[in-house]
Amino acid sequence: MNKTTKKLTTIAMLCAVSYLVMLIGRIPVILFLKYDPKDVCITFGGFIYGPVTALLISTVVSLVELFTASETGLIGFAMNVLSSAAFACTAAVIYKKKHTKKGAVLGLFFGTAVMIFVMLLWNYLITPLYMKVPRAQIRGMLFTVFFPFNLLKGSLNAAVTFLLYKPLVTALRKAGLIEESRGEGKKGTTEKGKLDKGDNREKTATKRVKMSRKRG
Repeated sequence: MNKTTKKLTTIAMLCAVSYLVMLIGRIPVILFLKYDPKDVCITFGGFIYGPVTALLISTVVSLVELFTASETGLIGFAMNVLSSAAFACTAAVIYKKKHTKKGAVLGLFFGTAVMIFVMLLWNYLITPLYMKVPRAQIRGMLFTVFFPFNLLKGSLNAAVTFLLYKPLVTALRKAGLIEESRGEGKKGTTEKGKLDKGDNREKTATKRVKMSRKRG
């Protein structure tokens, strides 16, 4: 397979797995709020290919969910895309700029923070229309219902993403679906260069000792 085919195959796999974990792992929490771990798979795509891919997977999975498993219609579709994209795209943007373990942690932290902020704003503006209740009633639920739910959701997804990302990438590389990252390649080259320099110095020192013995 060429590079484009490998990328499309990997993205399709992540879309499929995201949809499956949404169906299997969906847990009702409170009101119409349900937790599912699909954002973990979406963030994997963002970490591997960037924030645009995370947005693409978010949209595709939410669209399929709309026609197969959704109970909240178009409002639920928009909410799912917004929530997943806020978390995964934010994390992917930061990880793309800082491609290290620290960058991943920062990305997941800010992804959770942005997702919480966006969903609080969404629930304040849209939920009164969806639930057909006064906005004042929803305002009272922002920090007693919606904030704890989104904090729990973001924290769980961040933890699982951090724990499983490295094993997933390793498996995908062994399968030949993704290539070694530039940063890791450079690191490997640098370490090899250091080893080669060390070997050369050792050989030079050995030669000098032999020459000194012959002279003596």
